[in-house]
Formats: sequence, structure tokens, C-alpha cells
Amino acid sequence: MNAAPSLRIAIIGAGWAGMAAAVRATELGHAVTVFEAARTLGGRARGVPLTLPDGREVMVDNGQHILIGAYAECLRLMQTVDVDPRSALLRLPLALRYPDGSGIALPDWPAPLDAVAGILGARGWSWRDKRALIGAALAWRRAGFQCDAQLSVAALCAGLPQRLRDEFIEPLCVSALNTPMPDASAQVFLRVLQDALFAARGGSNLLLPRVDLSALFPQAAARWVAARGGRVRVGQRVESLTWQAPAWQVNGAAFDRMLLATSASNAVQTAVQTAQEAPTNIAEQLHAWAHGAAVLQHRAITTVYAQAEPSKNQTLLRAPMLALRSGPGTPAQFVFERDAIAPPAQPTRLLAFVVSDSAGERGALEAAIAHQAQAHLSLRVTPLLTVTEKRATFACTPALARPPMQVAPGLLACGDYIEGPYPATLEGAVRSGLRAAEALR
Repeated sequence: MNAAPSLRIAIIGAGWAGMAAAVRATELGHAVTVFEAARTLGGRARGVPLTLPDGREVMVDNGQHILIGAYAECLRLMQTVDVDPRSALLRLPLALRYPDGSGIALPDWPAPLDAVAGILGARGWSWRDKRALIGAALAWRRAGFQCDAQLSVAALCAGLPQRLRDEFIEPLCVSALNTPMPDASAQVFLRVLQDALFAARGGSNLLLPRVDLSALFPQAAARWVAARGGRVRVGQRVESLTWQAPAWQVNGAAFDRMLLATSASNAVQTAVQTAQEAPTNIAEQLHAWAHGAAVLQHRAITTVYAQAEPSKNQTLLRAPMLALRSGPGTPAQFVFERDAIAPPAQPTRLLAFVVSDSAGERGALEAAIAHQAQAHLSLRVTPLLTVTEKRATFACTPALARPPMQVAPGLLACGDYIEGPYPATLEGAVRSGLRAAEALR
């Protein structure tokens, strides 16, 4: 068989989707150039510096992320670009435990035995709760993890006891879909449960990054691509994108194919601007795609990095990650002890509080987090850095029509918001990038 001809590929955006596409396109023999307007790689999952009160600078992230063992393509690509997941990620069996010790923790057993054992051993749940959840899980499995596309997670789980909905389903839903149960797609939720809890052994494992998110994949991917002749142009904004058949012109340079790997809002803006000087048939396609992408609703995620007062205890929390009971005045759903995930030479006492589907003013959020830390963790904390990604994810609602990969001739889009089976996750972004790269012809 003859190898496919090499193409000149331009990728706009060096987030996880863009860099996944760059790696795969390079593997396929194409000449890749990546344009990234920012100085830091990673897009909405990137490292940011934080200066501690003692003057030390540490790297954190623009939002605390969790990976899981089912993120097969993320893990495979890390290995491809010479990142060792065993050292870069802290792997733990899935646990949704609260500060009082209640909740569920799965043993390191084959699936689905680990899920069944975890449910049976859950603390603070009645036998009625456990039987109800096992019964629901078996019913979902018998149905092939399929349901009516119009169904919400709240409707799917309406028959479960209130405690299960509050302390198990809701945390899983908001962490995976960043959408409250009444508004979240039951079909996407079931897909996540299937891959995480009922597929391969270790699929439900929590993978907590020990390095910042830029270092975890995008930076290594950029080095890997550059070592094979590709180019990653950091801090270079795309000023002009025009169609001059049969090629696309990016800042005056010709490329055979284009990939839009920016956020949905930036991709819409690029498509609309490009349509202004495009031939009529190209402009119509650009406008149609932009219209489909523009209707997506976005939700914010806030991460508050706070430093706890010195403690005699070796660790601040009973586990590297704990679930929190959220509600009015207590906004965070999860807290992470960063020193327990990646022990530093000198303790930082940094905690990361995550507020999914966040709203409200920064000062009010920080005050509420400080109150929540005192009330739920018996810790006095000082917020040091608050990062809100206003368009962190799209609202993963029932029967949502997501924009297609194909935008116009020779122009594709990739990202966690492009049509696919997963919600807005790193795995969804990576898989979209791989699929786009393999579609280049």
C-alpha cells in the first residue's frame, strides 16, 4: 500500500485537543504547524504560577482537574510523548468520601466487582440505599447503558433514595458533566458510568496530576512534535485566515488543511471573521457551523487555592481528595490536598477547593470557602489564588446537538465541545483531536 501524501497542516490552538491532533498528524507523516496566541500551552487546562506568602513560587493549574483510569487515549498519548503516567499521576482507587468518613470507596478489584464491593461497604448508607443503587446499576447495565436522549440525570435517578442522590449521584454528575442533575444528560452520564465503573479494571481509578497540566501533556507534546520537524509557535496570534483555493492561508502562509482547536467561543469568532472575505459557498458553511456552535451554553468552574494554618498533623485531610457537602454558603464540592498528591521539599499547606457550575463574585466565593473549610474541615485557611474559567465546559444537557467536526472544505474543528459521546473532559478533548487528525485527507 502506498503511504498517504504528506500535507501541510495548520492547527490553531495548543490545548489538549490541538496538541493531540498535532501528535497524531505528525505520526501520520504530515508537516504540522501549531499556532498558540498565549505564552503557555494547555488552553483551558494549563499550569499557572502561584506565589506563596513566604515568596516561593509553585505551579498550580487554572483549575484543579481529575483524570480517571478510563482515559485510555490521554494515557496512551502521554506515553507517546515520553511522559510516564506512573510518576506524573497519583493513582488511587475511586473514593467519594466526606470529611466525616462517610461515603463510598472502591477496592482494587476487577470491574464490576469493585463497584459492587464499594457499594456494599459504603459508610453511612443504609442497606436500603445499597440495594437500591445496586439494583439501578444492574438495570442500567441490562439496558446497555442506553436511555431516552431527552432524559435528565434527575429523572433517571428519581427512584433512588435522597441520600444517594445527594451524596453519590450529584457529586459524580457535577464532576463529570459540570451540570446539575435536573439539567444534565442521562445518556452522557450513563456513558461515563459505563466506561468508568463497568468496563476495564482500574477504569474508575482517580488519577491526580503530580505536575501542572501544561507539563502533563501539552509541553511534552510540543517537544515531541518539534523533534520530528513540526513547529509550535507560542505567543503567535492568527491575524488572518483566508481561503485561496485549493489552500488555506494563515497569516499569509499556505496550508493544505486547517484545524480549529480553540475554545468554542473563539472558534465561532474565527469562523465568522473568516466568512467575511470567503467565497459565498465557503462563507455559508462557515456561518452554518458557527451558528451551531454559538448556541452552546457554557458553565464556569472556580478553583480556590488556599493555604491552611500550620498544623501538628502530617496531613491536613484524611485523603488527598475529599468530597464536600455543598449548598448555600458552602459552594465547593471537592477539596484536594496538594502536598499529599505531590510532596514538596518544603510543605506548602495548599488546598484546592473546586466549585463546579460556579457563580457569584470572587470575594464572596473566597469568604464562603474559608467558612466551609472551618465548618467542614476544622481548618483555618487563607485564599491565595482564585481562578474562574467562565467557559470551562458546555452545559451537557439532554439531546444536545453539538457542532460537527467538519466546518468547511479543508477546515475541521476539534475540542471537547465537538460532537461525541463524552462530556467536556480532557479525554473528550484528546479523542476529538485524534479523530480530526485521522480525518485529514
